[in-house]
Amino acid sequence: MRFDLHCHTTASDGGLSPTEIVMRAENMQVDVLAITDHDTTAGIAEAKANAKHVQIITGTEISTAWHAFDIHIVGLNIDVTSTELQRHLAEQRDKREVRAQEMSRRLAKAGINDVYSDAKQLAGTAPITRSHFAKVLVERGIAANFNKVFDKYLSRGNTGYVPNNWMSMGDAIEIIHQAGGVAVLAHPTHYDLSNKWVRKLLAEFAELGGDGVEVAMPQMSKDQLLWLADLAEQNGLRASQGSDFHHPSPWRELGRGLQLPEKCQAIWQLWPGFSPESNR
Repeated sequence: MRFDLHCHTTASDGGLSPTEIVMRAENMQVDVLAITDHDTTAGIAEAKANAKHVQIITGTEISTAWHAFDIHIVGLNIDVTSTELQRHLAEQRDKREVRAQEMSRRLAKAGINDVYSDAKQLAGTAPITRSHFAKVLVERGIAANFNKVFDKYLSRGNTGYVPNNWMSMGDAIEIIHQAGGVAVLAHPTHYDLSNKWVRKLLAEFAELGGDGVEVAMPQMSKDQLLWLADLAEQNGLRASQGSDFHHPSPWRELGRGLQLPEKCQAIWQLWPGFSPESNR
């Protein structure tokens, strides 16, 4: 079976609607797809309603604060009707608004005006993210691509960077567990951390009760894959896999190149009654 347990739709900062991403997943022969939009579950109902050959797993991606880093935790197989979960996600979305407005003020001091209003128009009803800001700056011709926007304007130490104000990693894990889900550390090699700090991150995540870590991701070398598999095993964490798909690109596709090493214990083995025939 082909699993992709991390993707985004227009319900957050993705480029495809929930219906479109389901159709794309089915074209890519993905069997199990988790919808994991940032701080919202708004796209899941539409995805489920339009899924014919792919099983939809409920999910969300929660931004957390850890040693001043933005660390993302994916909640999988969650109960989207959980009042506590939805309350905390709403609080996260409010924090995003506050942070986005401050980012816009800082960019304005550098002569880049009204970015918040344009980013908010792009986001619509979705939680506003730095990706929306990046898209505005690229469309204005201020930077050539998303990477250059983050490198020059939106990353730590640059003009538009605003320190995070997210919940703690432990709180996010607890909220996911209360909603009946499993907590997975997202893309551990994407945080600009040294190998020593990645080890520290996984160890603390496990100590706080985290369940799994994304081991298989796009464009990984075999050595990276095996290293993360070893770290997962050492910390008693299950292994997950996901493309973190946001929009069609040459580097990242739904389900592509996602395969766990044989030694891994897959995160989906924790889901009671899980089978490819059911559509939760």
